Amino acid sequence: MTVKIAIDGPAGAGKSTVAKKLAKLLNYTYIDTGAMYRAITYKAIQQGVNLIEENKIADIVQSADIILEEEKIFLDGKDISEEIRKPEVSEKVSLVSKIPKVREILVQKQRKIAEGKNVVMDGRDIGTVVLPDAQFKFFLTASLEERAKRRYRELKTKNVNVSYYEVLKEIENRDTIDSQRDTSPLKIAEDSIVIDTTYLSEEEVLEKLYNIIKEGLKGEI
Repeated sequence: MTVKIAIDGPAGAGKSTVAKKLAKLLNYTYIDTGAMYRAITYKAIQQGVNLIEENKIADIVQSADIILEEEKIFLDGKDISEEIRKPEVSEKVSLVSKIPKVREILVQKQRKIAEGKNVVMDGRDIGTVVLPDAQFKFFLTASLEERAKRRYRELKTKNVNVSYYEVLKEIENRDTIDSQRDTSPLKIAEDSIVIDTTYLSEEEVLEKLYNIIKEGLKGEI
């Protein structure tokens, strides 16, 4: 039996960082689904495609060769791990990820990657759509202001010229689009464990998740 761990939550809640560390701790495969949507957004921007042209973006996702390799992502053979984290991608990724055909194709890819493996997968619809039968489901959240602070600090360490207010408005906008889209909206799965990370460190969140999984597997890890 393989073990599937789903970690969902809004932008800036800390799910990707914790998911990576949890996967390493468990020696499981980490799957960053958000990076896949960012890769398609990046490619659409590079090709000058208007993001409201859903058919053209669907064509891009059909032909895109996306490979996840540990913490790196390759698009058509090129490492774009840094490029997809830039503000111009962050502010537009929700427009691309709400397109039904894009989600349909990427969900299939995500399930394929997870087949036959112990995985930690993070995103916005993992517990509800991608891996609804996951043995462990977590939903990480935090206040809007705290999430904006985290993202702002992250961008500043990468020398990205952006203001806290811009980051705040971007995350607020992404929350709205992600939670209101028709296909696979951001929502809490009925059987998810909700963890508010506003006042918790990454290590504290990691410890909480690990202990829950360890108890659930009854000493198998």
